[in-house]
Amino acid sequence: MARKRISMKALRQVIELHHNTGFSNRQIAAATGVSRPVVADYIAAYDRSGLSWDEFAGLSDSEATLRLSAPKGDIDARMASAVAFFPYMLTELPGVGVTREGLWSEYRGKHPDGFGYSQFCLHFRTWCRAETEVTLTMEHKAGDRLYVDFAGVKRAYREHGVEREAELFVAILGASQYTYVEALRSQQKEDFIIGNRNALWFLGGAPAAITPDCLKSGVSKADKYESEINAEYADFARHHGTVIFPARPHSPRDKALVEGAVNIMYTRILAPLRHREFESLDALNAALWELMDEHNAKRFQRLPFSRAELFETIDKPALKPLPAVRYEYTSFKTATVGFNYHIEIREDRHFYSVPYAYARKQVDVAFTLRTVEIYHDNRRIAFHKRVSAPGYSTSPEHRPAHHRFYLEWTPERIISWAGETSVHTRSLVKEILERAAYPDQSYRSCVGIINLSKKYPLERLDTACRMAIAEGAHGYRAVKNILEKGRDLINAKDDENQKLLPFHENIRGQAAYK
Repeated sequence: MARKRISMKALRQVIELHHNTGFSNRQIAAATGVSRPVVADYIAAYDRSGLSWDEFAGLSDSEATLRLSAPKGDIDARMASAVAFFPYMLTELPGVGVTREGLWSEYRGKHPDGFGYSQFCLHFRTWCRAETEVTLTMEHKAGDRLYVDFAGVKRAYREHGVEREAELFVAILGASQYTYVEALRSQQKEDFIIGNRNALWFLGGAPAAITPDCLKSGVSKADKYESEINAEYADFARHHGTVIFPARPHSPRDKALVEGAVNIMYTRILAPLRHREFESLDALNAALWELMDEHNAKRFQRLPFSRAELFETIDKPALKPLPAVRYEYTSFKTATVGFNYHIEIREDRHFYSVPYAYARKQVDVAFTLRTVEIYHDNRRIAFHKRVSAPGYSTSPEHRPAHHRFYLEWTPERIISWAGETSVHTRSLVKEILERAAYPDQSYRSCVGIINLSKKYPLERLDTACRMAIAEGAHGYRAVKNILEKGRDLINAKDDENQKLLPFHENIRGQAAYK
């Protein structure tokens, strides 16, 4: 095709705008006054030349004209050699220390007349964009990043005869695009972290970083510069020796790879299952994983290898080994220790002790289905087996010295001790112990009653205990209230008056009114 000649000044302006701006051919034509077909013709010639802008700008007018007039066949031969080199480049780029410039040097070593570095990179990017399944792969290092997200659709299944909808969790490695899919019950924090854990065990290792979208399940507060990761997800990352690196809000490129994987999943995994029914979540996952394996084993459309082959070659060797102990979901909360040196797990209505010196202090609590750990100032101060029922778990060493005798005294010994004060004190203590649902709490009440003998005469304590028994008030506070208000003294005076009355057959006694 004959090319209309334009001034070199206009030609250089066209090439400069094409190379250094995002202008379309129409915009370049409007800016330079050159017709759009001529602009398109010269830009195509420049692209085929393999020259970078700096190289083109350094040419004389005659040299520039000669290079842009090179026969198309020469350009096609260089392009063919570059395209043949690109698949090899794709597999090598994720390696540690491997750069595009280093690979270009290898290419030029084999093809001395090949493209310059800038033009070579331009054609490589164009080639990658043309193959949608390869887009962005060259930007990731081996074992560097795992992208995770939920698909935008749900999949129905039945559980105990009830129809439910599962959330579809997707994870994809950046370099090899090796993909993991799992149906989860919800997008809640626990299910999301379990999906992450299962993905790592499927891969057989942990990447340097995991990139979720800004899900509340993993990110407490999204921020362009420094997002806040929730405590449970951060603990999961620490356990596996990786870090959480969330996608930036409103930055589609940060999660383009996983969104591409979701689109492919719709076609290759979800579509074939659209008419099938599943009687359980396990049955749904079994079908998903079968198609997922087929997807990973399928070769790229324009490349001589599959995701599974790329994974085995570049990603798998770079992953960190998994910990020996499989991760167990851990919940976190902040609590204030009570005056009785216990904290509560409200889900179970169960109380756990800490050393008494931490009473009324704020602590951090980490609990799984099996254990409860309590921390203060980043140091663990207590460890308990979790009990999913109301009650108390108290370690003997957590008690102050004057409380530890509870462990040494049996109910019989406490009753005997109470008997040393008075008859009715012993009777009341015995009734309290027999009625108590929780021994420790009844011990405290009994000791309180016995210790009232240090403040009040034994006669008054005995009277107060007798009154408490008669009124059905079985506790320390009831006896203390009687003594503080002097009710026992009024009662004792009535008894004394009764004793002073003379005996006479016409005087009726108490028995006459029963």
